[in-house]
Amino acid sequence: MATRQPLELFAFSCMVLFCIVMASQQVVLKAVADDIAPVFQIALRYGIAAFLLILLIQTKSSQVKLAPENRIPAFWIGSLFTIEFLFLGEALKYTSASHTIVLLYTSPIFAAIGLHIKIPTERMNVLQWCGIILAFLGMAIAFLGGDEEHALTATVLWGDLLALLAGAAWGATTVVVRATGLSVLPAKQILFYQLSMAFIVLGIWSFWTDQTTINPTPEVIASLIFHGVGVAFLAFLLWFWLLTRYQASQLGILSFMTPLFGVLLGSWWLNELIEPNFIIGAGLIIAGILLVSSHRWIAAGIKKISPRRSL
Repeated sequence: MATRQPLELFAFSCMVLFCIVMASQQVVLKAVADDIAPVFQIALRYGIAAFLLILLIQTKSSQVKLAPENRIPAFWIGSLFTIEFLFLGEALKYTSASHTIVLLYTSPIFAAIGLHIKIPTERMNVLQWCGIILAFLGMAIAFLGGDEEHALTATVLWGDLLALLAGAAWGATTVVVRATGLSVLPAKQILFYQLSMAFIVLGIWSFWTDQTTINPTPEVIASLIFHGVGVAFLAFLLWFWLLTRYQASQLGILSFMTPLFGVLLGSWWLNELIEPNFIIGAGLIIAGILLVSSHRWIAAGIKKISPRRSL
């Protein structure tokens, strides 16, 4: 298994850019939801991205061919990727973009648990387990807290649950990529299988559930271009390229900025009201993610400021 590099300035810059783009996607999907269903827009964006990726592969004279031992893992990451965005698209029908993005980005928590089980070198320590507990406490408060005035409706809670399941699927995708031979493949190969399966399955789902109506406004066209080129092609290609070269746990350090950006964008762009209990719960979730993802840096900082004790 290839050794992953620690984060440096270039990876840091790439992750900041990735977080900004990903923070915008749920807000944009929600903004045009009256003119095109989120799940169908997601299907179309993956069709656009798959087409662009094929052009890129042909331009570079690369072959997208899996060794027999990698076919089952490729099927699993394609399935998990599709499930993630099926849950995401359906979640946006019932809950706010702000709720969706916070719960989707619980993925590092689920990834850390999976990596702890599958990869001996990524076993979690006490700080990380504290982060896991803190994050799940935050989820409980976000789902169940609040007084009668700010109580979440059953519809919103259903959307929140779907968004949380999307985060779990994303975390599982990270585990499969890291724990199998797919982790050494070029990023474009991994992405190609994910985009292709998601385009086909989500397209079929959209037709089956009668969610294919489109009102082709300028905003819808702009959204499709943003999602098809910016999100599903460039940003995802960047993410999986980073994942094949840098430590997955360290990449998660910066991902906590994405839900923060998403909440701010949802409130500013869509005028979404965020319930007090959800703000508290989201804060605990993000704090838990930080503990899980940056435990080495935290432990090193504690060690530096603590006086050395003689034995």
